Amino acid sequence: MSNEENPLRQPVMDALATVYDPEVPVDIVNFGLIYGLEIEDDATVKITMSLTSPSCPSAKEIPSECERKVGAIDGVKDVEVHIVWDPPWGPEMISPEGRQKLGMD
Repeated sequence: MSNEENPLRQPVMDALATVYDPEVPVDIVNFGLIYGLEIEDDATVKITMSLTSPSCPSAKEIPSECERKVGAIDGVKDVEVHIVWDPPWGPEMISPEGRQKLGMD
């Protein structure tokens, strides 16, 4: 089964959309911080994400919150959150919905 067809994909994305950087009024999905999502056959969820900068004050809390919220989804066996800095996050990664919430359009 592909990741796109996996029934856990939407609940995982919905859970990630409830995570916010305290300094930004847009969830991390619409803010463009989620770079990748893999759901293994054994229901392990692997999230590749970034933060706005390596010195982000919430650098520990945001990944922990992702792990906790996704791990609470029925059927998820394990969660691995990988923080990457390449490519670096930039405002062009913000979704149209996020741009609208931030008044960027």
